[in-house]
Amino acid sequence: MKKLFLTTACLLSVILANAQSLEEIINNYTVANKLDKITGFETIKITAKTSMMGMDLPMEIWMKKPNKIKTVTNFNGQEIIQAFDGEKGYMINPMAGSSVPVPMTPEQIKDVARNNLFQNYMANYLKNGQLSLEGEDSVNGKPAFKIKANLDGTNNAYMYIDKSTFLLLKTVADVNQGGMSMTLESYPSDYTETNGVMLPMKTTTSASGMEIVTTFTKVEVDIPMDDSMFKAK
Repeated sequence: MKKLFLTTACLLSVILANAQSLEEIINNYTVANKLDKITGFETIKITAKTSMMGMDLPMEIWMKKPNKIKTVTNFNGQEIIQAFDGEKGYMINPMAGSSVPVPMTPEQIKDVARNNLFQNYMANYLKNGQLSLEGEDSVNGKPAFKIKANLDGTNNAYMYIDKSTFLLLKTVADVNQGGMSMTLESYPSDYTETNGVMLPMKTTTSASGMEIVTTFTKVEVDIPMDDSMFKAK
């Protein structure tokens, strides 16, 4: 009996030693993605392209500390713009028949803001009590922590963080686009550090049977960005 007790206690100690709290996981995630160092920059610009349905759409993402962000996507020679100046957000979408700025909804602003590297959204979720550790899973053969995020009280997202590298392997999120609900499943990959910025240079997303691939081709830091470029004109 004593031997059994000692064996059980030993196994339990091993399990506890390998267990990590949600706070530790997010801290390690922050360090792995160099988000603890990124505040040393003032601006970040990413040049990218999105490939879907046989088309390549050039894209630029402009970010200025602490919370300004602008994305410009070129579609058939026309620019689709989303921008947030730290207080207000606007969108210009010629595909919707409009070439004038239209205010974004709070939900749209949150979606855009999640792309801002100066905002560590995982740490923010943790601080706001929006995260819960849902155990572990496997993503393409890699053990991963499964973390649930309550995005807005209604919609949830699941993030799968690699247990060894603490880099994001997969996200699953329910979204509403134009009144239509859909599930987005994304797989970031090809993590590369460029100019001190750690990014997945390729992200493959599936939605309603359609595959969308976003590829980052250039990362620049501390280039001049006037505040006016994030405001509606």
